[in-house]
Amino acid sequence: MSQGRVSANLAVAATVVMLLCLIAGAKYAEAATYMVGDANGWSANVANWPKGKSFVAGDVLVFKYNPTFHNVAVVDQAGYTSCSVPSDAKLFNSGNDSIPLSKGQNFFICAKPGHCARLGMKIAINAA
Repeated sequence: MSQGRVSANLAVAATVVMLLCLIAGAKYAEAATYMVGDANGWSANVANWPKGKSFVAGDVLVFKYNPTFHNVAVVDQAGYTSCSVPSDAKLFNSGNDSIPLSKGQNFFICAKPGHCARLGMKIAINAA
């Protein structure tokens, strides 16, 4: 009889552990999706768009824009500050790009000449 109780207790413990894992995993499965620039999309003067928003790693940024005129480059802080695109930067140009955030600092600019520096087409996001 005692052996039956041990088996039952182990089954309950295993079930509890599985449920805790599912609950913990659900937090990551619920990544938020953000439209960069809201209704205006990826356009001029978007640099302040992230202010007041909280981002976590795995959240997805959607960049909507006319690919004839704009693009999105994932850059480092130096590229963001100087509005320059390193040769190894990831470049998106579909006009409807979904980019997941990495933990820490994430920097994006429009690589078309003058769009970052003159039009303010750049955003910096810190994802927890």
